[in-house]
Amino acid sequence: MSDIFERKNINMQLRREQEFSDIISLIKQSQWNAVKSVNKELIDLYWNVGRYIHERMENADWGQSVVKELANYLQKQDPSLKGFSDKNLWRMKQFYETYKNESRLSALLREISWTNNLTILSRAKTVEEKEFYIHLSIQERYSSRELERQINSGVYERTMIGN
Repeated sequence: MSDIFERKNINMQLRREQEFSDIISLIKQSQWNAVKSVNKELIDLYWNVGRYIHERMENADWGQSVVKELANYLQKQDPSLKGFSDKNLWRMKQFYETYKNESRLSALLREISWTNNLTILSRAKTVEEKEFYIHLSIQERYSSRELERQINSGVYERTMIGN
């Protein structure tokens, strides 16, 4: 009788452990979804800022010095705003200009971090190579270090040679 009771206890404990593990999975998935949502909003913001600057410069409303002026204005108005230096504002403009005519990529850009986007933007030479690394980053959920490592090892070139 004691043996039956012990087996029931073990089975119940294993079931409970699986249920708790399921809860951990729900928490982790929700956390991942939250990170993806925030990331998408940030990429949308950077895209829109880049577009705004691009359009003002295209219409000759703004010259290059206005971007530095904007960065200083943002810092002065709200010192808590981070990531809007003149250098980063230029990157946002470059980001928009690089992908504005690439509709198949513009949705994918929002699935990877800004750091990974900047790495791909600065390191990949062609639109095809950019697309390759964007897809790879999404599929493998690469950290910025891992993406950097993959680019440095020439995974795109090796893949193209192998096809």
